Amino acid sequence: MITSPTVGIVGGAGWLGLSIASQALAEGVITEDRLIISSRSARAGKLGQWPAITWTSDNAMLARQSDVVVLSVRPHQFFDLSIHAEGKLVISVMAGASLKTLQDRLGTTRVVRAMPNAAAAIGRSYTPWLAGEGVVASDREFVRALFESCGQTDEVGTEEHIDYLTGLSGSGPAFPALLAAQMLSHAKARGLPPEIALRAVLGVVCDASRLLALSNEPPEQMVQTFIDYEGTTAAGLRAMMGNGFPEAVHAGLDAAAKAATTFVKQARKVR
Repeated sequence: MITSPTVGIVGGAGWLGLSIASQALAEGVITEDRLIISSRSARAGKLGQWPAITWTSDNAMLARQSDVVVLSVRPHQFFDLSIHAEGKLVISVMAGASLKTLQDRLGTTRVVRAMPNAAAAIGRSYTPWLAGEGVVASDREFVRALFESCGQTDEVGTEEHIDYLTGLSGSGPAFPALLAAQMLSHAKARGLPPEIALRAVLGVVCDASRLLALSNEPPEQMVQTFIDYEGTTAAGLRAMMGNGFPEAVHAGLDAAAKAATTFVKQARKVR
């Protein structure tokens, strides 16, 4: 991999492509004069501070001129793309598209599957990634740098792990939002003014949860610590656990992981 590769982002005007591009530019992982973005929409204002970016609607041109191609499109759009990337590093952030599918369609074994989440927009994503057989050490260095600019990252070793994490961490920002929505609904039903209810809920979901991130305790131990204290928190935890909270979380993660492996299969059937 050259020191400053030319990077092309297919679908770069979408929320995820924009997030990756803006974070990588801000951290100096990509330089604006070596960034090509393809999109069917107009130039995105979020990247307006980098005027040297090349914008195009020609994916074939993007692939020819790029050293690294990032695929940031929906799985069902993948089979409409006309891209030949022989010998190039391709990084896919699509759910469910296997290494073999990517390699066969794109003509390269230097393929990485990655799954950032919506928190990439604020540099707080957790991004697992899986490398194909042709990925070399310098490719791995670039992938790590790219996704460290968006938050934290880990290389995983199997296709099963990346599929599972697509549901767990790829979907992740929506899960605390669901918890917050239900807490907010309950608080307002008890008569709290909406603005106070919202601040209280965000204080729990967004702020108090930092205690877990900064603690040396594993999550299950922190839960047990609060239960052992035998206070109001213990009462709330016991009620949640007794009313199916663990089962609901497990069912949700199972469903998300299953969906991650079916998107591309469904897209393939209609072509």
